[in-house]
Amino acid sequence: MPSKPQAGIQSVEVGFALLNALAEARAPMMLRDLGAAAGMSAAKAHRYLVSYQRLGLVVQDEHNTRYDLGPAALKLGLASLERMDAVQLARARMDDLMQQIGHTLAIAVWGNHGPTIVHWQEPPQAVTVNLRLGDVMPLLTSATGRCFAAHVSAQAIAPMLKSELAALARAPRGDAPTTMAAAQALFEETRKHGLGRVCDTLLPGIAGFCAPVFDASGHMVLGLVSLGPVASFDSAWNGVVARALQRCSQQLSLDLGAKLSVGQALS
Repeated sequence: MPSKPQAGIQSVEVGFALLNALAEARAPMMLRDLGAAAGMSAAKAHRYLVSYQRLGLVVQDEHNTRYDLGPAALKLGLASLERMDAVQLARARMDDLMQQIGHTLAIAVWGNHGPTIVHWQEPPQAVTVNLRLGDVMPLLTSATGRCFAAHVSAQAIAPMLKSELAALARAPRGDAPTTMAAAQALFEETRKHGLGRVCDTLLPGIAGFCAPVFDASGHMVLGLVSLGPVASFDSAWNGVVARALQRCSQQLSLDLGAKLSVGQALS
């Protein structure tokens, strides 16, 4: 006989629709739009949102009154992401990688809004970098973004890519592309070298690399990131930092069941 459905709390399930709508949105939402996306009236949505604000799951901008996910939602999301096997495997290798590189390291995954930092580790004498856990990295001006953009589907990055290209066309930044053709050339270069790289582009005086880690199906599951001051960070494609990141990312990929392509042999 089929098992009897377990009793639940319907109001919790109904209210989750609001959180899910915010998670799928690419920007904060007005109350009426949020309610509509969750399939409920604005008045009903507001009652849930009051409670969610008290819990820190939702925040409301006092100026434009739009709602967005709050710090408690971020904490839950990061905790879930950190429990992913790939992230756990990568974190276990951070200390050894730090010994080889000597610069700030991070782990990024593809989140609801793009490449998202889920782990951050600094050496004792690190230069302070204004990045935090949960930060979403731009596709065109960060090593992390360039790496993910080169390996995830075109459909996944399309809205973010269009927005960034428009912004860069108005205000160019470093070596960041301002046209779709230039962006595609940049992604091809990233695939060719097996690394995303920036020098003095996203943050003044900071250089960085990001190496992709793939799973058994060939999908990029995370990026290994390192960054440091341009003056002391080896930003050469075949330099110490690049080679250490690639060795680690390739070994992680093998551990996750990926097959290395020709020319990717561990060295």
